[in-house]
Amino acid sequence: VPSAPRPPAAGMSVVEHVREMAAAGLHSNVRLLSGLLLTMSGNNPELFSPSQKYQLLVYHADSLFHDKEYRNAVSKYTMALQQKKALSKTSKVRPSTGNAASTPQSQCLPSEIEVKYKMAECYTMLKQDKDAIAILDGIPSRQRTPKINMMLANLYKKAGQERSSVTSYKEVLRQCPLALDAILGLLSLSVKGAEVASMTINVIQSIPNLDWLSVWIKAYAFVHTGDNTRAINTICSLEKKSLLRDNVDLLGSLADLYFRAGDNKNSILKFEQAQMLDPYLIKGMDVYGYLLAREGRLEDVENLGCRLFNISDQHAEPWVVSGCHSFYSKRYSRALYLGAKAIQLNSNSVQALLLKGAALRNMGRVQEAIIHFREAIRLAPCRLDCYEGLIECYLASSSIREAMVMANNVYKTLGANAQTLTLLATVCLEDPVTQEKAKTLLDKALTQRPDYIKAVVKKAELLSREQKYEDGIALLRNALANQSDCVLHRILGDFLVAVNEYQEAMDQYSIALSLDPNDQKSLEGMQKMEKEESPTDATQEEDVDDMEGSGEEGDLEGSDSEAAQWADQEQWFGMQ
Repeated sequence: VPSAPRPPAAGMSVVEHVREMAAAGLHSNVRLLSGLLLTMSGNNPELFSPSQKYQLLVYHADSLFHDKEYRNAVSKYTMALQQKKALSKTSKVRPSTGNAASTPQSQCLPSEIEVKYKMAECYTMLKQDKDAIAILDGIPSRQRTPKINMMLANLYKKAGQERSSVTSYKEVLRQCPLALDAILGLLSLSVKGAEVASMTINVIQSIPNLDWLSVWIKAYAFVHTGDNTRAINTICSLEKKSLLRDNVDLLGSLADLYFRAGDNKNSILKFEQAQMLDPYLIKGMDVYGYLLAREGRLEDVENLGCRLFNISDQHAEPWVVSGCHSFYSKRYSRALYLGAKAIQLNSNSVQALLLKGAALRNMGRVQEAIIHFREAIRLAPCRLDCYEGLIECYLASSSIREAMVMANNVYKTLGANAQTLTLLATVCLEDPVTQEKAKTLLDKALTQRPDYIKAVVKKAELLSREQKYEDGIALLRNALANQSDCVLHRILGDFLVAVNEYQEAMDQYSIALSLDPNDQKSLEGMQKMEKEESPTDATQEEDVDDMEGSGEEGDLEGSDSEAAQWADQEQWFGMQ
């Protein structure tokens, strides 16, 4: 039970009063008093001893830090460190006028290492990572606390200094073997799971009910090597254990893994489960919002965005969710602004980079989009959607050779699964020479996963080119046997029109529109039938040619009128 605060001692100096208020968390009071005392000291240098000036500067800087005035705080911390240097040089302490310098006071000086850590925090808030690294690098290795090593590890990782980052994460684990985020940091830098597990083995064996930790490390080792299937199976085995059942972090990881594996249905289910357990959950909600938007559930996306803004507008996720709503409403200029705002809040947000990249691509600014997709790949080398975005940019700018090189690299790096086979086939379809190869790749993908929607859509596109409508109808009916998807119903409608099955085609368009009321192509198909116009083969091909089926490659409807409104903000928030 915390004891009641003691009343101030009668003989306390004014600096000790400041220290007491700082310890009590009275930051605004500290700021006012320390500011006045520093002015007094400036006007009469003999008033306070060097150690007292050092303390006043540190406490004043701390109060500025608390008020988020980071640049001002850095300048005061710098002055404090200069004062400390002068203090260290002279063993002779100047006596203070009117304030007896007591011995305990000199023993209670704020830690110089803590001051440097606070400076590094200021620099990271100001996005001056190089300065943050420089100040922490200046602290001798033996004097670095776990939080200093953790901050250094994260900064090194962000700067691409992987070896230094690994060393710092390992140092954190040496001091704190249960630092799970440091474990994730090491796994993300390709350190083997077995090596990481060996650093925690002693604590696992000595503490009861921690036997799950080695399995947890194994699961996230699979996550970071891109082995989604084994990662899912391992996390499911953890999640089924009674002690870890309904853990929000594990459910969020599962949802993300299902998403990476292209199983959007299970991903949405797991996100919903996690959200029910924790209504204040923010992590992963950007991916959840994107999936809902892809399915045409724009009202749900809007509600999710509003709910997340009520939880926190200082995280990237609410801005990304709101941006997805704008993007799938074809308001690309607004989506661009919201994506840029999200990047400003969190430069590591992969979903924000993908949103902004897609918006730039759809506005015809392909080269800028490419920069964003490349950064997303750097941050998440195991996420296929980052490569898909970049390849779409290459195809949009007719750089088929670059797209082919990238698709082949992904195929080799992430392995031959339904997703990588389909991605490679998508590029092959763009070149008349590689049509047969595309067919072979799609057949392999559909053998592995007959229900993989992107593979079905691309195979249907190929069959449409060859005018094999009956084969296409059989393929689509088979794919729709165990799932319902707007794009598949719409393409089936297109194929049925081609074989003059008008009534059933109308039914398929209706189902597609019930799943996504904003699907423009289903609406167009229906309107054509209502006019009883028989579509030409050319139109037919155009209707099928949409891998995502999300209207992503539509015109810039709605964006021109908004362009001026968002142009200013884009300059402020753009990550050019």
